Amino acid sequence: MTGFGRKSLVWLLSSLLPSLTAGAQPSAPSPVAAPMRPLTWGQLNFLQTTDTHGWHAGHLQEPQYSADWGDYISFANRMREKADKEGRDLLLIDTGDRIEGNGLYDASNPKGQYTYDIFGQQDIDIICTGNHELYQADAAAREYTNTVPNFPGKYIASNLDYINPKTGEQIPMAQRYRKFTTKNQGIRVVAFGFLFDFSGNANNTVVQPVEKTIQEQWFQDAIREDTDMFIVIGHVTLHGPEYKALYKAIRGRNWDTPIQFFGGHSHIRDVAKYDANAYGLQAGRYMETIGWASLDGIRIKGKQLEKTSESASLSFTRRYIDNNLLGYYYHTGLDESSFPTEHGTNVSASIRDARKTLGLDHNYGCAPKDFWLNRAPFPSNDSLFTWLQDSVLPELVHLPERKGVPRIALTNTGAMRFDIFKGAFTRDTTYIVSPFISKFVYIKDVPYVSASQLLRLINNGGPVFEAAGLQKSQLTSPEHIAIKSDIIPEPEVYNPGPQSPLGGLSTPDLVPGYTTKDELGDDGDDTVHSPLTFYRVPNCIESRIEFPEKTPEKVDLVFIDFITPWVLAALTFTGEKYTKGDVLPYLKDGFTELLAEWIKQNWGQDC
Repeated sequence: MTGFGRKSLVWLLSSLLPSLTAGAQPSAPSPVAAPMRPLTWGQLNFLQTTDTHGWHAGHLQEPQYSADWGDYISFANRMREKADKEGRDLLLIDTGDRIEGNGLYDASNPKGQYTYDIFGQQDIDIICTGNHELYQADAAAREYTNTVPNFPGKYIASNLDYINPKTGEQIPMAQRYRKFTTKNQGIRVVAFGFLFDFSGNANNTVVQPVEKTIQEQWFQDAIREDTDMFIVIGHVTLHGPEYKALYKAIRGRNWDTPIQFFGGHSHIRDVAKYDANAYGLQAGRYMETIGWASLDGIRIKGKQLEKTSESASLSFTRRYIDNNLLGYYYHTGLDESSFPTEHGTNVSASIRDARKTLGLDHNYGCAPKDFWLNRAPFPSNDSLFTWLQDSVLPELVHLPERKGVPRIALTNTGAMRFDIFKGAFTRDTTYIVSPFISKFVYIKDVPYVSASQLLRLINNGGPVFEAAGLQKSQLTSPEHIAIKSDIIPEPEVYNPGPQSPLGGLSTPDLVPGYTTKDELGDDGDDTVHSPLTFYRVPNCIESRIEFPEKTPEKVDLVFIDFITPWVLAALTFTGEKYTKGDVLPYLKDGFTELLAEWIKQNWGQDC
């Protein structure tokens, strides 16, 4: 067994289950027992959420992640009580992408009608924005009018401005940085909140590149503050160029002051060690994970710490906590009767009421089996993309006035966001599986000899896009992870980086889940899982529809509007000279609505 000793392994015995209840949502499955690793407490401790994407009701088809936002509120409250009792500090962090990806946010009109108040019930100490809050102008406006006021003095927008719709004035979305002193240890903190160098934002926001921001006077003044440590949160990948620049800038003025980074955006459990006094943590996605970090060895001005010399380095530990009630009980040392707080229970009730009002449990049809994004090879009967390519697209991609015209339909695999589980496919599922505001568009009468090359060109990536001047950062967005600049080989088992499977933990009784290997080792997960196998998928898939026996001279080229720049670039590479003006609307309804209608027509409701 790797990563920990038998003595440190604590089993939550299945015999305890009858005395424990499920998550607060009525449709949530019962939480599952598993072996646990304990948390290490330090002077300063953190709980982090990121990329929750509206999953605040928890996972209603995956028992290991079935706790909801109210349960997390109770957990944070109990952990704060523990910190206060021991004279330690605990800070809560959120690094953005709180919206888009779940019916709790997407199904209301206006979007987020309930989630802003639900999310705002958590007492978060440092919070910033993600790119999803900025794609649509109305979402950016709600961020400014709802989320920022919900966290007064705690929301930080170091490189993000908002344009006042009444005056046209460009103003900071929130304060540029925050200075504060922790409650129990008296640690003086300077905190920043950044967004990666994002260019897909709506026109009522301005994202300034990090490299430019760190040259501004306010930032140069901030890193010269007399402080015990810096905290940098951001919707930024831990190993990206933005954090490299920030680390270099801060460390250039503060040679050994502790720096704690918190990342997001790439939807993985991850850690980074920049030097002996600078670390980073990233807490995954979709309310599957609560990140835990603890720091010891912080030198506090005016205080002498035991066993800490002036040259001592920081002690850092991390855990990736499954969003599971049984895990919450274990880490707090409480049980079903003593764990819940009144506040957390009330928030769970609010979530329950919102889901009922939105009809999120309404069943559109019953999936006959599990369909996997990456846990099955493509093509295969268990692949969601094989199902999409062979069964769904041929029926969806149909325009009456172009009836009989052969067509090639393309979509990026990143348009599909999550697995489909056997059983009820609900209104909520439609937003979970495909949350994007995407529509089909098309180019008429494209020469077949050119259109037939697009799938290969887009899946091979690099040379085509480089020739068209597209940037690599545009091709690797995790929101559409299949659009990449690297060449994708034939389907094979692959190592997905920090979420890679580990050997030696194949106990049949373990629940499949994250078996994280990061820079610090393979013992970061609080819950021991059996490993999952992941497979590569292509950037795009295609369906050829109404093709005659003889190869056609011309076809309609139909594709999801998101990939328009890549399609035009690939066409240019074939010698064609199409522009955006040649791209026409194809179907009125969005892909999400079309998918829901397909489910209604093709899958019976008897689960």
